[in-house]
Amino acid sequence: MKLSLKQLIIYLSLLVIGGGAGLLGSRYLPTQNRLFRELRSVTASSPPEIAPANPVGGQVAAPSADNMNFIATAVQRTGPAVVRINATRKVANPISDALKNPLLRRFFGEEEQPFPKERIERGTGSGFILSENGQILTNAHVVADTDTVQVTLKDGRTFDGRVVGVDSVTDVAVVKISDYDLPTVKLGTSQNLIPGQWAIAIGNPLGLDNTVTIGIISATDRTSAQVGVPDKRVSFIQTDAAINPGNSGGPLLNAQGEVIGVNTAIRADAQGLGFAIPIETAARIANELFTKGRVRHPFLGVEMSDLSSSKKQQINQDKNLNIKQDVGIAITGVLENSPAQRGGLLAGDLIQKVNGKQVKTSAQVQKQVESSTVGDILEIEVNRNGKIQTFKVQSGAYPQK
Repeated sequence: MKLSLKQLIIYLSLLVIGGGAGLLGSRYLPTQNRLFRELRSVTASSPPEIAPANPVGGQVAAPSADNMNFIATAVQRTGPAVVRINATRKVANPISDALKNPLLRRFFGEEEQPFPKERIERGTGSGFILSENGQILTNAHVVADTDTVQVTLKDGRTFDGRVVGVDSVTDVAVVKISDYDLPTVKLGTSQNLIPGQWAIAIGNPLGLDNTVTIGIISATDRTSAQVGVPDKRVSFIQTDAAINPGNSGGPLLNAQGEVIGVNTAIRADAQGLGFAIPIETAARIANELFTKGRVRHPFLGVEMSDLSSSKKQQINQDKNLNIKQDVGIAITGVLENSPAQRGGLLAGDLIQKVNGKQVKTSAQVQKQVESSTVGDILEIEVNRNGKIQTFKVQSGAYPQK
């Protein structure tokens, strides 16, 4: 037992008093007994509890289990509905293709085939269950070019999954397994996300099942061009929660365990950054794939760029245009035989409004177009050489590769 300085002083004093009790007389014994009682009381009692400081004022509420471990609570709520998807596909063997060269075939003979024409490629991704009857959402690149996949639940059950539909434009795909009463996720919303909010990712990165990583929402509305995937038509959520190969198709959760996005490992060089497809976009595409088997995206056929002083100079030089404004949305190119060309739009036009709604970035224009339906007529207001003009453009279907 360790004694404090105060306790040690009291103890030494008692020794002195006790040693001289016979000389000083019994009138000091009551004092000695009282000090012994104080010593026993001090050493036997536990340290007093110190109330936590409250910088705001008022009483501090005792932390609940959920507040102390909200991550575990969110994962327990959603984790059982997160699955591993193993896909196998046949791809051309590049060595076999190379042997088609007559010079190389001289070394192996005309009849000999030392290498198979095809090889098996295996990949692992993630997904999550939308409905109790086995509707699963994942990334398109996880299940592309395959008809069947193997789906493994967290509890170890394994099913043969059928790929119902794939949309490479948004990198969304859907898979169906045959079972009932399956665990499902709860969908949230990405509409009001603020950088700095918690973000939780669940998936199977690098083949490590049921891995949980946490971070924050570091940005929203990242365009596909900013992310480096200009062939996609998605505004991405950016997070610093670790998302690696194998996480693709898994859910990005908020602090309540609701799905706010679909993780996608589209940038192998994105050290410390991950991206997710907003759940509203993914759920809409998934619904179309389950009901129709395919998705038709509205398409205008223009190339756009957000202007700045330096960007304006670069565009004018590269495209041989004469844009004078330093801000706005410039049409830098119009595809041949596209809806935009038929509607009268030209390179150099500055887009100001779509269907009467003012737009300030090319991402806003893209959202307006994407929210329409193929065949809709869009009113595009532009500034052409200082004059405001409005053109009616009937959207077409995004061309398939």
